[in-house]
Amino acid sequence: MGPWLLLLFIVGDILGTGIYALTGQVAKQVGGVVWLPFLVAFIVAVITAFSYLELVTKYPRAAGAALYTHKAFGIHFITFIVAFAVMCSGITSASTASRAFAANMSNAFDLGLTGTIGITLIGLCFMALVAIVNFRGVGESVKANVVLTCVELTGLLIIILIGLWAIGLGNGDVSRITQFATAADRGAFWSVIAATTLAFFAMVGFEDSVNMAEECKNPTRIFPKVLLAGLLITGIIYVLVSISAVTLVAPEQLGEGETPLLQVVQAGAPNFPLWIFGFITMFAVANSALINMLMASRLVYGMSREHVLPPVLGKVHASRRTPYIAIVFTTLLAFALITFVGEVPALGGTTALLLLCVFTIVNIAVLVLRRDPVEHSHFRSPTILPVLGAICCAFLAGPWTGRDPVQYKIAGILIGIGIALWVVNFLVNRAIGQKPAEPTMETTGGSGPVN
Repeated sequence: MGPWLLLLFIVGDILGTGIYALTGQVAKQVGGVVWLPFLVAFIVAVITAFSYLELVTKYPRAAGAALYTHKAFGIHFITFIVAFAVMCSGITSASTASRAFAANMSNAFDLGLTGTIGITLIGLCFMALVAIVNFRGVGESVKANVVLTCVELTGLLIIILIGLWAIGLGNGDVSRITQFATAADRGAFWSVIAATTLAFFAMVGFEDSVNMAEECKNPTRIFPKVLLAGLLITGIIYVLVSISAVTLVAPEQLGEGETPLLQVVQAGAPNFPLWIFGFITMFAVANSALINMLMASRLVYGMSREHVLPPVLGKVHASRRTPYIAIVFTTLLAFALITFVGEVPALGGTTALLLLCVFTIVNIAVLVLRRDPVEHSHFRSPTILPVLGAICCAFLAGPWTGRDPVQYKIAGILIGIGIALWVVNFLVNRAIGQKPAEPTMETTGGSGPVN
């Protein structure tokens, strides 16, 4: 794979539900400086990306935070918790996409279901469709990802162009981009931090891109430059989209409902066919949901095959050759999240919370694995970056950020389910004398959600 094709793949991996669904919620936290939390999230993501770059070029056939964790610490339970957290982040991310799909479908086609049980029903039907596609088996190719990336980019470029056009005509209010609107009980700093915990959801996906390193020509030289370039491009796009959005729509209005960018199109280009942009948005978030549910079900299947989850979850359908029990398990979890949680901020925030915890461990693993030299040359991150990365990610995961407590409840319940399954499986394995398999550093499976 050449650098340009790889760049498109990485950009497509990062783009998705986050910017389409959460721009309004970020604006609700900070007002007109909605671009600032996305910028802070971008900086934290870049710092962590340096750690992933060191690991993936040091172990070029390795894939995934769980495997890096096992290489660094060698404790099966910690490896399992990291793997299960990554799996859960995929389910919460897909559930966020499902909710965003339903809301955009209702608004774009004027179904009148906003704020009703209808949104939940559409989301459940959509997730059931994703499960059917997942069961049939989907071969994701780089060429297909290029097409999907172009569609996602088109939607965001439409927002940017509408914003620039409106500004050029003297419409909108550019002065809003410097205006803070903070909660009465906290100042500007803590408001930005609270908003960043949501905005970080828009930056996830880069960690999954490291799995393409072994498909590159001369990955040690090319991949770091391309990954950082991909992060820079998406960071710029997110900041420009945020500026366009808040210029055309007041922050308090942007924070209402679950379709903020549709409001921007309506305000900046009232003659633009709303259904077209709604279709683009639905397509973008649908792709995110499918990729994440594929990742989640395969992770459950893999953990079962390594004897750290009950063997029933590793069953493969006789004709389709897909892990149908794992697909049912992950889909039921998604159904529960869509039904009993539903709200995009809670689901997207939980995704970011889970991954921030995983990123904290990965940044620490980089420092631990400095004691494990390899014979070939590889990318080496400046030591200060993984230290800063671990501190920043742990800080953003903490309750002092103003994060909604419901996110900790959701994450705790999901991890609790995993621990319960692990305990049952441990007792069964001990009774029959079965030991967990040693995770291989040669897998090429997914490592995290695409947002």
